[in-house]
Formats: sequence, C-alpha cells, structure tokens
Amino acid sequence: MLCMIETIGRVSNNTASLELVNKAIELGQELLQKPIELLDGVTKTLESLKGKYRLVVATKGDLLDQERKLKNSGLQDYFHHIEIMSDKKENDYQKLLKHLDCQPKNFLMLGNSIKSDVLPVLEIGGSAAHIPYHITWSHEQHDVNLEHENFMELKAINEILSFL
Repeated sequence: MLCMIETIGRVSNNTASLELVNKAIELGQELLQKPIELLDGVTKTLESLKGKYRLVVATKGDLLDQERKLKNSGLQDYFHHIEIMSDKKENDYQKLLKHLDCQPKNFLMLGNSIKSDVLPVLEIGGSAAHIPYHITWSHEQHDVNLEHENFMELKAINEILSFL
C-alpha cells in the first residue's frame, strides 16, 4: 500500500487528492484479504523433496506481507529456512548461501523470474531452473534466450523431480 501511495505522489507531483490515496489503501486491504492459491504440483513436489534436501524459500518483498502469504499457504513447515530479501541480486544470494553454509555449486534456485531468480544465481556459480508464470511484473521480464550449463527451463515445478 505504501508503494502505491508513494507512486500516486510521484506521478501526480504530490497533487493527488486524498480520495485517490484512500482508494489505494482500499485496494491494498482487498489484496491482503485474497486467499493464497497454490500452483498445481507445489505441495506434492515439496512432499517429495522434504527430508532429501534442505529446502529454502528465498523471496523478496514486504516482510510482513511475505510472512503472511507463507503462513496462509500452509507450506512453511516444508522449509529449513525462510529468507525474505529486499532485493535478489548476486550479493543477496551470496549472503544467503553464507548464512546457510552452502557452496554455490550445491545450490539450486527454482523461480519464475529470469532477472531475479536465475541470472544472479548463475553468476555466483549456482544452478537455476526457470518456471514461467503467465503473470510476471514488467520489471522482472527478461527477453534473452538463455543458454548456460547450470540452467534449465521447466513447464511446471514437479518437472524438477526428474532432474534430481
């Protein structure tokens, strides 16, 4: 909600009406009440992987919102560690791996963003799998045909099981 309000101020040169700010708050509150919808295969895949690997959530965004989403998803017990980052750049992943005492060559990131989930992990020597989603923020889109020995393109999360 804060980002929406900041954007309203910025694009209106701080001349927007209080009514518009209130509408942004109303929309934000509606979004906070939306139920979490898990993608097909997520729970079964996590069940297959739990106990065989240290599973980690590495996400970015608002701390409280991401914590709420994870709690409401019912998935938090599958994970060894949860990392909510303000950004997902090489340095952020290096800090995470140091905290986990994990070498990059032993790290595999699954994500829907080439820019935030794949490229920085490949840069530090890890592996990454891209699982496209039909909705991706415009600032996360990356239209490059990526070829890298540590990269794979998946159609769904459960496809990772045949690679591990």
